[in-house]
Amino acid sequence: MNTLHIGLVSISDRASAGVYQDQGIPALEAWLSSALITPFTLETRVIPDEQGVIERTLCELVDDAGCHLVLTTGGTGPARRDVTPDATLAIADRVMPGFGEQMRQISLHYVPTAILSRQVGVIRKQALIINLPGQPKSIKETLEGVKDEQGKVQVHGIFASVPYCIQLLDGPYVETHQTVVASFRPKSAIININN
Repeated sequence: MNTLHIGLVSISDRASAGVYQDQGIPALEAWLSSALITPFTLETRVIPDEQGVIERTLCELVDDAGCHLVLTTGGTGPARRDVTPDATLAIADRVMPGFGEQMRQISLHYVPTAILSRQVGVIRKQALIINLPGQPKSIKETLEGVKDEQGKVQVHGIFASVPYCIQLLDGPYVETHQTVVASFRPKSAIININN
């Protein structure tokens, strides 16, 4: 079974300066540990809201570290210092607009200000890069989707589509715990790894 290489980038002036403890990366690490069956490694970075630094970090994680998936957290709003989407688009080979659309759709179930989010999903070389919200609760909701009291999915989270996207980019075959987030792929793309 191939190992999935994941880059996690928390983008915050204050966290990178040590003013407060970053919460985005620990939340992402915990969620990935609960969701993924596939073995994975992590490359983590806490950096300031500087477009050049963000661009260099994303390029390094994809080009040098060989990450299949890069998840960023923070810096996606309309404030002047929020430049994560701008940096992400600047280093992208292709834009995957469905990710941003779905993230806003999910968040609108919780807050009307979700329309202010500028989150994007892109492909650089053979890697998928996704801008996630900054708050741990919002990160979980975005990845898992909207669920009712019984845990039944009402609106699919974005991670349901991530394993198949990585597969289409010739990355490792990624499996998830169905109780956390059920990954979806066409029947023709399903591989029984246990055989």
